[in-house]
Amino acid sequence: MADTGTPSRPGVRSSTSRGGAFRATAGRSHPLKRSVTTVLKGMGMGAADAVPGVSGGTIALIVGIYEELIETIRRFGPGALGVWREGGLGALIGYLNLRFLLPLVLGIGISLVTIAHLVTWLMAHHALLLNAFFFGLVLASAWMVMRQAGAWHWRYLLPLLMGLVVAVYLPQLLPDMSQAGNFTLFCAGAIAISAMLLPGVSGSFLLLVMGLYGTVMSGVKSFDLGLIGIFGAGCLVGLLTFSRLLSWLLRHYHGMTMMTIVGFILGSLPQLWPWRQMMSYRLAADGQQVALSYRYLMPADFTAVTGEPSQWLAASSLIVLGVVVVMCLGERKPSDPHAPSGKKGFSS
Repeated sequence: MADTGTPSRPGVRSSTSRGGAFRATAGRSHPLKRSVTTVLKGMGMGAADAVPGVSGGTIALIVGIYEELIETIRRFGPGALGVWREGGLGALIGYLNLRFLLPLVLGIGISLVTIAHLVTWLMAHHALLLNAFFFGLVLASAWMVMRQAGAWHWRYLLPLLMGLVVAVYLPQLLPDMSQAGNFTLFCAGAIAISAMLLPGVSGSFLLLVMGLYGTVMSGVKSFDLGLIGIFGAGCLVGLLTFSRLLSWLLRHYHGMTMMTIVGFILGSLPQLWPWRQMMSYRLAADGQQVALSYRYLMPADFTAVTGEPSQWLAASSLIVLGVVVVMCLGERKPSDPHAPSGKKGFSS
């Protein structure tokens, strides 16, 4: 039996035009304003993906575009050719929701060549404060996703625990791929992009564990077209395949899928705890330390143990700021899982 979970959103009715194009009958905004807003959301996703431990999917959930994004990606396939033959270019644009997707991709691209540089600098020089902000942001996003799953049911306990266990132990199961060739880089792209689609599972962190984070980030910054092409091809394959699985799960088992995502998010929180000490690590081929275990400390103990300032006041303030950002940007009401996929207020 399909799991639905949350009550429908009042006042929003959706329908699809010819070829299943996204079209909302409520909540429309000016096209230019909507495009600019989508670009900004994409920039947020791109910036988050640059931080090991944070997922762009988490940002997509916070700003209310996650399910639309998954359904949009799923529509890239043979069905799109049929829509194009039947209805022409206009029908294809609507079917693929390009008025949403292109500004989003533009925002992600802008972020990768601008904000991502700032984020990587902050990771190198102010990691504690950056982790504090994202800890608050990710923590609050778990609460927001639980609201979207609806009323609690005991059947949600198993997917919640499964998501938690996978998020905690998946990085330890991945091998060091830093010495591998082009095919491994292709596979790493597929793994990383699949992780980025899952809130709480950081594609950047998995790249770090596989010993490829420095390689990929250096290639992006230096516009290494060969590396970008191979890694990007892997991302494309992973994107088109994994999005179909996620879309099917969201349509048929919405509540249970959302609670699994909550587990992923909660499982990612230890990676972002500001006051921690690395206990063991291994060296990747590029000399980067890949943490294997941490000791988690309270702010009062951090300075005594590590000899570094805890910056507890600034870090605590940033945790609160991260929570406030989610409260301000997050959806006020959960999306409507009863609506057929592709009809949840998506606009073309």
